[in-house]
Parts: sequence; structure tokens; C-alpha cells
Amino acid sequence: MAKPIKAKIKLQIEGGKAVPGQKLGPTLGQHGVPIGDFVNRFNEMTKDKMGTIIPCILTVYEDRTFSIELKSPPAANLIAKAIGLKKGSDTPNKKKVGKISRKQLEEIAKVKMADLNTNNLDSATKIIEGTAVSMGLEIND
Repeated sequence: MAKPIKAKIKLQIEGGKAVPGQKLGPTLGQHGVPIGDFVNRFNEMTKDKMGTIIPCILTVYEDRTFSIELKSPPAANLIAKAIGLKKGSDTPNKKKVGKISRKQLEEIAKVKMADLNTNNLDSATKIIEGTAVSMGLEIND
């Protein structure tokens, strides 16, 4: 029989760098999650993804145990890393801050495919393209 779920918590933490501090402490503490255990497990699971923001879904059970489900990094972070961009444009429709190729968008779409609501690579690429445009990037064919 499945354990009763107490809460589901969505977090975004830098891979391998979770610390029991201001951001995690109150969030996890209010649900009775052992913070040290979470930090150790998360850092162990993400040690190969250092420096990348990793979204995760933390399922907390009534008996204070938990499970961690890792997701792929946010599309905006992957785009910024691919072209070496620090941040997107403040006014994306007027001020363009960079260029990205369709090939790069396809590669990012392949990484994000599991977390997108499509199984079609062309559709996934269009979703990632929308993110790039909203960041103020021009798309090169």
C-alpha cells in the first residue's frame, strides 16, 4: 500500500550546492523534512551538474520520509549557457541581446523533451524558440 503524501514541494536549487540555510530551512522545516538528509541526498544526486539550476519535486510523506524527483534545467538557463548570455533583454520586442541558431534550439529541446508536453521534436523546438524570443534573442536559420 502506498504511503500517504503530506506535501509536494517544488524547488530550484543549484546542482551539488544545496545548503541548509535561509531558503531551504523554513520551506522544508514546516513539513518536517530532515534538512540534513535532504541536502546530502540532493547534493549526491546532482554532483555531476554543478553550477546548473536543477528543479526538483520533493514528495513528503506522513512518516517524514521523502522522495526527490529531478527535472531538467529551465529552458532560459540552457539557452543562456548555450550562447554565453548573462541575462535576457528588459524589452525583448525592442532590444535584442543575442542570436541563437535553430540547431542550438534543437539540442536544448532534446534535453528538455522529457519535461515538455510534447513528444515531437519540431514542437519542442518551437516551445524553446518561444522562450528564446521572450529573452530578446534573434533566431538564425
